[in-house]
Amino acid sequence: MKKLMVIILLSISVIVPVLARQAEQDITTVQSNVRFAPLHIYLDSGNKPLAAYQFELKAAARQIKIVGVEGGQHKAFEEAPYYDPAALANDRIIIAAFDTGSELPKGRTRIATIHLQIIGDAEPDYELKLTVAADADANEIPAKISFEKGE
Repeated sequence: MKKLMVIILLSISVIVPVLARQAEQDITTVQSNVRFAPLHIYLDSGNKPLAAYQFELKAAARQIKIVGVEGGQHKAFEEAPYYDPAALANDRIIIAAFDTGSELPKGRTRIATIHLQIIGDAEPDYELKLTVAADADANEIPAKISFEKGE
C-alpha cells in the first residue's frame, strides 16, 4: 500500500507541473487572438431631419463580444442609445434612440459607436440592418445605414 501511495504522489508531482505549463501556454495563445476595436455606425437620412432610429448588428457566432455602446456625433444622439441586453447573448445587438428636439441631424451622421472584443485573427463578418428611421412627426423616412471600422 505504501508503494502505491509513493507511486501516486510521484506521478502527481511530475504531471501537475506539466499540466500547469500547458495551461499557461493555452492562456497565452487565447489572449493573443483577442483584440478590441470600435465600429462606427452611420445613418444617412438625406435632406430629412432624423429624430429616431432602430438597427440591428450581428456577427457570426463567437466572432465578437460587445463590450460597450457609445452615442453619436450630433447633439441629438450624443447620449448612449438604448439597446436590448437580452440580444447580446446571441452575438447581436438591437439599438434604438430618439430625440424630440428641434435641432436634428440631416444627411450622413454617426449615430453610435459599438466597442467590440474581436475573437480570433479573422475579420468578423458583420450584418447591419436598419429596422426604421423616422422624422420628428413619427413618419418613416428613407435612410441608409453603414459602418466604418475604427482603430
